[in-house]
Amino acid sequence: MPAAALLPFTAVPSRKSAGPTSFRLTEKFILLLVFSAFITLCFGAIFFLPDSSKLLSGVFFHSSAVETNTRTGTVSGSGSAVANDERILAKIRKDHENALLEAKDTLQKRPEEIKQEIMKEKEKLLREGLGQGGGDVDRLPSVEYQRPPGATGHEPSDPQTKERRAKIKEMMEHSWGGYKRYAWGANELRPISKQGHSSNLFGGLKGANIVDALDTLYIMEMYDDFDEATDWVEKNLDFSLNTEVSVFEVNIRFVGGLLSAYYLSGKEVFRKKAVELGEKLLPAFKTPTGIPWALLNLKSGIGRNWPWASGGSSILAEYGTLHLEFMHLSKLSGNPEFAQKVMNIRKVLEHLDKPQGLYPNYLNPNSGQWGQHHVSVGGLGDSFYEYLLKAWIMSDKTDEEAKKMYYDALQAIETNLIRKSSGGLTYIAEWKGGLLEHKMGHLTCFAGGMIALGADGAPGDQTGHQMELAAEIARTCHESYARTTLKLGPEAFRFDGGVEAIATRQNEKYFILRPEVIETFMYMWRFTHDPKYRDWGWEAVQALEQHCRVGVGYSGIRDVYAASPSHDDVQQSFYQAETLKYLYLLFSEDDHIPSDHWVFNTEAHPLPVIRKDSTDKPHKDKSSA
Repeated sequence: MPAAALLPFTAVPSRKSAGPTSFRLTEKFILLLVFSAFITLCFGAIFFLPDSSKLLSGVFFHSSAVETNTRTGTVSGSGSAVANDERILAKIRKDHENALLEAKDTLQKRPEEIKQEIMKEKEKLLREGLGQGGGDVDRLPSVEYQRPPGATGHEPSDPQTKERRAKIKEMMEHSWGGYKRYAWGANELRPISKQGHSSNLFGGLKGANIVDALDTLYIMEMYDDFDEATDWVEKNLDFSLNTEVSVFEVNIRFVGGLLSAYYLSGKEVFRKKAVELGEKLLPAFKTPTGIPWALLNLKSGIGRNWPWASGGSSILAEYGTLHLEFMHLSKLSGNPEFAQKVMNIRKVLEHLDKPQGLYPNYLNPNSGQWGQHHVSVGGLGDSFYEYLLKAWIMSDKTDEEAKKMYYDALQAIETNLIRKSSGGLTYIAEWKGGLLEHKMGHLTCFAGGMIALGADGAPGDQTGHQMELAAEIARTCHESYARTTLKLGPEAFRFDGGVEAIATRQNEKYFILRPEVIETFMYMWRFTHDPKYRDWGWEAVQALEQHCRVGVGYSGIRDVYAASPSHDDVQQSFYQAETLKYLYLLFSEDDHIPSDHWVFNTEAHPLPVIRKDSTDKPHKDKSSA
């Protein structure tokens, strides 16, 4: 109301009006109070009654003068306020009408539908909160932490084994000390030039070495270093970056490392960070088939595949190596979407024809069809098969689909890819459009440990046969080390042209501190207790010390057949995450990270078996009963 309307009641009374019909001052004051109360009541009714917006617009703001001034923009100060009020009231009207329509629509739905929509809205708010607010712990469901058995172990009783294990811990201390001094916060260390290093796999993410090494620090009881690394993760690990990363590498190193650190230590920061990063990776699955992209921008959520990968295909070892981590993300976040994404990958694969029962390395995420028929148990394919077996074990041996897929695939591999050389060495070749390439990669050497791990659950009477096969592959991979000058294995070795277990091409002669051979020795020791596996592991330790140890860490080598090593000046993060961890466990007692309670992801990050009941007693598989 214009201020002038109140002036007769507030002006000083004139002596000329002091007649019988005039008001005394007290009477005017009472009238002013009554009128003020009436005005307050009217405005309260206008703004708070259910149909107030219509009343207000219909009574007060349909003046032609106001409408004209609002349209022409020639309102005065008081007119501007009215125009502003009209805009606010128009918004109130619109919101009010939308709310009524939404309420009517909701009332027509069944209670079950309403409940489902509420749950979806909660999940959406959780995801948005994690994405914008950095993974607020308060938004995650409460989880009762229980440390699985074997997070720490007993010292070996044998003096020599104890001494060797202590040496491996010293190797970790040396490599960690160099990283901490010269590359702290960087992804990896250049131990010769004494500076940080990063590949394009991580984009702008930092701290890969820190996250990758967390569980190794804990397992080796380097608790002060673990606490320092934890502090860095809490204060500096940032995922809100406009950067493109490898979904596979970030999952196995960052998500896997954070999950493992949480399960070993119980520190909530690791659960929070793992779920936060997992949420950032979900847009990678936005393809017509649900097969994820290889590369993803963490900020925009835009994905793509490697330009060299068979007509824009996704890679078997990449999209097939998410299952373990994503199942645990669902468990720790209460968000079923993680598990649903990886289970959908299974459905896509189940409906495809497999040539000779084999899984080609390339799959187009748009068409859902195979790319080139190239099959490998090494690079591009390896960890897909590993995760089939470990998904079954991690499910407390209840995931029958994963079990069947693994043993069917292993049978196809044995029929089509596994061969024996004239010198008696068993190897796993590569399959290209029906033709075999008699080459075995260092990466393929993990298969000895995988086959040994799964032998106990093998169908029929295959357990003994599979253990023999695992032992033969372990021997072949040891020979690939023994037949080099430096006693370290090449990136790939061949069985043709009169050579066996030897690299014949210059671009296959390098060694980058890989763990796969040591990994197989560790599993073979645990399942057989044959001392040769510890002996072979110790041979590798001596070679690493003699040829790879440099000033402040360990470096890869360009040619393992050369008389003197030429170093590549990179200490890969997986050296601490995998190679040193597997060596340490090779010389530890079997109760340290025992295989009936833990499974290792493909970056050697231990994740606990998800029990289907409240006990921690391992499930007895029917086929192994």
